[in-house]
Amino acid sequence: MNDSSKNEQLTQLRARVVPQGPFNTHPGFTARAAGALVYAVDGRELIDFAGGIGAMNVGHCHPKVVAAIKDQAEKYIHPCFHVTMYEPYLKLAERLCELTPGAFAKMAMFANSGAEAVENAVKVARYYTKRPAVIALENAFHGRTLLAMSLTSKVKPYKFGFGPFAPDIYRMPSAYCYRCALGLKYPDCDVACADYLEKFFIDHVAAESTAALIAEPIIGEGGFITPPPEYFPKLAQICRKYGIVFIADEIQSGMGRTGKMFAMEHWQVEPDLVTTAKSLAGGMPLSAVVGRQEMMDAPHVGGLGGTYGGNPVCCQAALAVLDVFKEENLLAQAEVLGKKVKARFEAFQQQFEIIGDVRGLGPMRALELVKDRETRQPAADEAKALVKLCYEKGLILLSCGNFGNVIRTLMPLVITDEQLERGLAIMADGLAAIAK
Repeated sequence: MNDSSKNEQLTQLRARVVPQGPFNTHPGFTARAAGALVYAVDGRELIDFAGGIGAMNVGHCHPKVVAAIKDQAEKYIHPCFHVTMYEPYLKLAERLCELTPGAFAKMAMFANSGAEAVENAVKVARYYTKRPAVIALENAFHGRTLLAMSLTSKVKPYKFGFGPFAPDIYRMPSAYCYRCALGLKYPDCDVACADYLEKFFIDHVAAESTAALIAEPIIGEGGFITPPPEYFPKLAQICRKYGIVFIADEIQSGMGRTGKMFAMEHWQVEPDLVTTAKSLAGGMPLSAVVGRQEMMDAPHVGGLGGTYGGNPVCCQAALAVLDVFKEENLLAQAEVLGKKVKARFEAFQQQFEIIGDVRGLGPMRALELVKDRETRQPAADEAKALVKLCYEKGLILLSCGNFGNVIRTLMPLVITDEQLERGLAIMADGLAAIAK
């Protein structure tokens, strides 16, 4: 069987046994992957600017992570932390409590996915405050389970047809400066979108009824929306004023993606609770909620948990990831990588009229494509075409945004200069093609 027939065979099998609901951005199948490269079953080498949707910050199959997985799998795989405890869970909790922002006593618990982490963070906030309401932001993405889906902003494909949704969820405008919901312009606006929270308590939900405000430091799936530096300090201050738990959803922006271990560090903001997942365990399914000790310890015995939460193989993989960050100085690498991507994206913007906005922090960067810079009409079809063209030329790329017109980068932080340059050159060729 040749390589192309293998791909066709798998395509037919997928159509026969897997429903259409689980989407696929690209038509190919992976045979193996290493670092920032993915090798398809048809023999093609692909540069990975998607990183498993942000799950591969330390790179595919990092040797230290693979070794940790193998070593733990030979000892015990899943006794279940709720049945008989084990050290990797405790060691990882200890290290995350040290790493997350905030000079206060913390505790951590583990689950399997980002959505589970979000749901548990909300449970903790509601239990601690004895209040029901949660405020989320427009453009937000927090997951696909019932509560997480209710917190998520975009209707199609994430929410359409899946209602009714969880109650007591309220949504306020985000700091989307390129498309300001308040019709203002930064910096003359004085970040009115943050101050709007005070009015929100009058028009939508009382502060006294609000358990938590949850926000992504950089809104991921919603378009890599990056707020002004004053935004989160203002929001956090208002939350403190009313005793509202401030939850930072660092599932996509955390674990070094922005050049800091957690993106909130850019603004010296100390969230009450932090959710993390994706790159936490180098591709293994693991998520965490880390936060103030008095909040995390509030729910009664048995009130939090799940069978697979904090699986020891996943915990050891995460401990190896943290070792890699320290030993290979990955945060410094991420900072350098971010500067290179930023410079190239700004050059692209000068070259191609189709690029309306360039934004992000560190290597978490995005291009917003528009049909016209004056009207800012979203260029969703062009973004889709660019992703397809780049894949055909050997680059895995992802789009995002509520309009589907934003191109984002989530390449592994270990990408080589040569791989990065090849990938950016493919992007440039693709932009030239769709801009004609």
